[in-house]
Amino acid sequence: MTSTRPQPAWLANSVLYQIYPQTFADGDGDGIGDLAGALERLDHLAWLGVDAIWFSPLFASPFADAGYDVSDYLTVAPRYGTNDDLVALVEAARSRGIRVLLDLVAGHTSDQHPWFREWASDPSDGRYVWNERVGTPAGIWCPVPGSRGGYYLLNFYPCQPALNFGYARPDPRQPWRDPVDAEGPRANRQALKDVMAHWFDLGISGFRVDMAASLVKDDPGHVETGRLWTEVRGWLDETYPDVALLSEWGEPAVSVPAGFHADFFLQFSNPALRSLWHTGVGTHDPNWSEPGPFFFDAEGGGGIDVFLREWRRATDAIGTGGGHVALPTANHDYARLVTGPRTAEQARSAFAFLMTWPSLPTIYYGDEIGMRYVEDLPDTEGSILSPLNNRTGSRTPMQWEPGPGAGFSTASPEDFYLPVDPSPDRPDVATQRADEGSLLHLVKRLVALRHTTPALGPSGSLEVLTEGYPFAYVRGGTHLVVVNPRREPAAVDLPGGWDGARDLEVEGVRVSGGRAEAAGFGFGVLERVG
Repeated sequence: MTSTRPQPAWLANSVLYQIYPQTFADGDGDGIGDLAGALERLDHLAWLGVDAIWFSPLFASPFADAGYDVSDYLTVAPRYGTNDDLVALVEAARSRGIRVLLDLVAGHTSDQHPWFREWASDPSDGRYVWNERVGTPAGIWCPVPGSRGGYYLLNFYPCQPALNFGYARPDPRQPWRDPVDAEGPRANRQALKDVMAHWFDLGISGFRVDMAASLVKDDPGHVETGRLWTEVRGWLDETYPDVALLSEWGEPAVSVPAGFHADFFLQFSNPALRSLWHTGVGTHDPNWSEPGPFFFDAEGGGGIDVFLREWRRATDAIGTGGGHVALPTANHDYARLVTGPRTAEQARSAFAFLMTWPSLPTIYYGDEIGMRYVEDLPDTEGSILSPLNNRTGSRTPMQWEPGPGAGFSTASPEDFYLPVDPSPDRPDVATQRADEGSLLHLVKRLVALRHTTPALGPSGSLEVLTEGYPFAYVRGGTHLVVVNPRREPAAVDLPGGWDGARDLEVEGVRVSGGRAEAAGFGFGVLERVG
């Protein structure tokens, strides 16, 4: 299957980088990251070679959920700076060949948003979902704070009222279920476009849409939600064809055909990401049914089969040229690559896989130096979801240099938004920049190799040679990748033609006699000669 939808040419071979703004870099010395700090650190991202950065929400907010409770979609939160500061950062990034994407919380607002305050006292306003009595299930309805009375539907925390995009299945017994073409849902669809257009006109290159599958309620198969995003995509193709729309959906087989340019494999909705990285530490849900250990496991007890099954299902649904699966090292909701028993040494083979697989690789800030998930940190702005799901440890300050504050801020460390990793051997950018053998230099070389080798990009063909340890595959018919995430050595017989292959980026892998031998945690990217 081939897609005829236009695609932004810059996206296909991009390496993405997620910035959590509160803890990336503090420019004004108040202990909270901001746009001025990010501007000062753009040269690091340019040196690393990333093509686009995605900021977690920057918009005005009461920060009950770390900015995912938006009170004004058109204004940068004062803690980060001003709209002019964002425009200046966008221009500075573009001068370095880097595009900027923002996070769009599409399914709900803060209860402090003017839309909600007006709606709470205006019975004719259909922007949110209203019911005069507690609805079903009861746990997702909250009392309306205004004169309207009744109850509003929430999406996540009580401070996040769900915007009304309608119900796929109206029911006369539940009169709050507006159809998707009712006045309130139509107004919200237009507001989505208006918000995006505002920022596109200021130079933003795209959005990652939070909870993109959540808009239309009671929507089996997400049919109506898919139609909504298909409509948005049609508008983008006509009006802003060079921008990208990425989704937090976690089901690329559904979301990309619906209209997104890319969707992430995510921990909560699809086993693919968990089957690669999950250690059971930091972010865990007892409902996740897949048994561990997982493939990047030092003891070698995992398998790559779950990932390959989900990968093939997604790419078959997307088709040739139809869009992309984005594969992250981690994110603000999920434990970092270096978590629990997994060490920075083991992260080297993980990056070799990430940068040679035909996906959109996404680096979560700090993973390029092997920052670790810090356990047992307290709740900060809604960061702890349950005793087993503590997101705080993935959000600690970026470690730029040695010293008490790690170069994150000039404020006293006790005034930081979150504490710096207390480990005495924590990694930092400055130290690794000075060490050619560091993880940071390896990631930089792998990013450059991907950019200069079309066979390793999304358009290069993929042939999986083995699904065990080591994992071996051929890209573009010309490049062999061997990855051994386990501690013990592993070997695999190869088809003919790989003896004498040229080493491009190799650690602990030797190819000879029709066989690849990989040391523990070894990896290799090799090019066929002749």
